Amino acid sequence: MNSHLIDKLFECIEYGKINFASPYPPNMKGLPGADEITKEALEAGVTPNEILNRSLIAAMDKVGKKFSEKKIFVPQMLLSAKAMSISMNHLKPYFADGTVKRKGKFIIGTVFGDLHDIGKNLVSMMVEGAGWEVIDLGVDVKTETFVEKVVENPDAFIGISALLSTTMTNIQPVIEAIKSVSPNTKIIVGGAPLTADFAASIGADGYGKDPGEGIVWLEQQFQSIN
Repeated sequence: MNSHLIDKLFECIEYGKINFASPYPPNMKGLPGADEITKEALEAGVTPNEILNRSLIAAMDKVGKKFSEKKIFVPQMLLSAKAMSISMNHLKPYFADGTVKRKGKFIIGTVFGDLHDIGKNLVSMMVEGAGWEVIDLGVDVKTETFVEKVVENPDAFIGISALLSTTMTNIQPVIEAIKSVSPNTKIIVGGAPLTADFAASIGADGYGKDPGEGIVWLEQQFQSIN
């Protein structure tokens, strides 16, 4: 029975079935979604770790691969991420009391001067679904804010995004400021106008052309310290 609930939750997240009221996807209309099934699974004795690893992380990994292979697109990915996020809400008390351990912290924000957040939000939700604690600083994030958060969370990894060619040049001074106070902090950058060569030229430690690549990079960092 418990395995059935884990499989059902996996399916809800893969296809973006958020809750009972959600009409999407059409073939799951009128059925319970990630919200109800997560609650049912916890009540049935499924452990938070099982839910996180066998449903959330596994499903979001599959979603990320489908996106990379262009089998799904941003709208479907956002629905999956929202389904994952609503399931995660049920697990947050278990993170707070230490029952479930996060892999680490990931601080993310859109660089100062840039107000775009869809890509950042998608990365935030995907990374959280991969088992990380996400500290989302929002958009138009000042250099000082990034630095303050790095000082408060010295073991965190950093993600900086920009969607405009006119704002991507603002990333370099942020990286330089972070590295000046915390030389070992690892920083990944991403956004439509960026490239791997540009990322390397401004001193970034990583580049992600999509959320999936960002998660792969984070997993590599996680493995290197464990």
